[in-house]
Amino acid sequence: MASAKVPLLTDTDDTIGFGEEDNINSSSYRHPYVIFFHLLFRSVALITYLFGTFVSNSFIAIFVTLILLLSMDFWTVKNITGRLLVGLRWWNYVDDNGKSHWVYESRKGTQSRVHPREARVFWFGLTVFPVLWAIFLIFGALGLSFKWMLVTTIALLLHGANLYGYIKCRFGSEKSMSTNVTDFFRKQVIQNVANIMTKPTQPSANAASATGVV
Repeated sequence: MASAKVPLLTDTDDTIGFGEEDNINSSSYRHPYVIFFHLLFRSVALITYLFGTFVSNSFIAIFVTLILLLSMDFWTVKNITGRLLVGLRWWNYVDDNGKSHWVYESRKGTQSRVHPREARVFWFGLTVFPVLWAIFLIFGALGLSFKWMLVTTIALLLHGANLYGYIKCRFGSEKSMSTNVTDFFRKQVIQNVANIMTKPTQPSANAASATGVV
C-alpha cells in the first residue's frame, strides 16, 4: 500500500539560511502581530509563575492557568510563528500503514527573505525561556518544592520540544546538527558582542530626567 503524500512547504515563499539575515536591511517588522504572539503567552506564563501567588493563594488555579498559557504558546510557536518568521515547520503524520513520521521542513530559495530582526526575536524567545525555566527547576529542586518542580518541568518540556524541533528543521541530520548548532550560536554571540561594542552612543535630551527603564 502506497504511503500518503506528505504536504510540504512550497518553494515559492522561501527563506535564507541563518547567518545571512544581516544582508537584509529593513527598519520595520513585516509581522509585528506574529512577533507579539510569539512572546505573549510564554511571557505571561513566566510572569504568572513568578507573581501568581500575590494574586491567588490557590496552587490549583495557578497551575491550570500556567498549563493553559504554556499549551497556547506551544501551539502558536509550533504552527504559526516558526513558519511565518523563519520559514521553518516541524510536525508529525501517520501513513496508511499506521507508521508515525516526524517531518522537519526548511524552505530554500531567494523569492522571499527572512527579516533579520524578526529572526533574532524568534530565536531569542525560543532559546531564552527554556533556560529560565531550567533555572527555576533547579531552584525548585534545591528547595524541595515538588509541586512547583512539576510546573517548571512541564514548561521546560514544551519549550524544549519547540526548540529541538526548529533546530532540527534548520540543521537537518543529527550527524551534523551538533556542530552546526554550536557554530551558529557562537557566531550569533560574536555578532551581538561586536554590535554592542561598535554601536555609537546616542545621547538623549531626556536622559537627565529618566528615572528607570521597564
